[in-house]
Amino acid sequence: MTQVVLGENENIESALRRFKRQVSKAGILATVKHRQYFETPQEKRKRKAKNARRKRRYR
Repeated sequence: MTQVVLGENENIESALRRFKRQVSKAGILATVKHRQYFETPQEKRKRKAKNARRKRRYR
C-alpha cells in the first residue's frame, strides 16, 4: 500500500508527484496492467526474459 504524508507547507502538486513516483517504483500500475488482459504465451516469455535481463544487470 502506497502512502504519502503531507508536510505542513507542502502543496498538493508536489505530494501528488511523490505519490505517482512511489506507485511507479512499487510497480502497482504494471501489475494491474498485466492482470487486466490475457497474456499470450509469447508475451509471457518476452516479459520473463526482460525481467531476467533486468535481474542479471543489478546483481
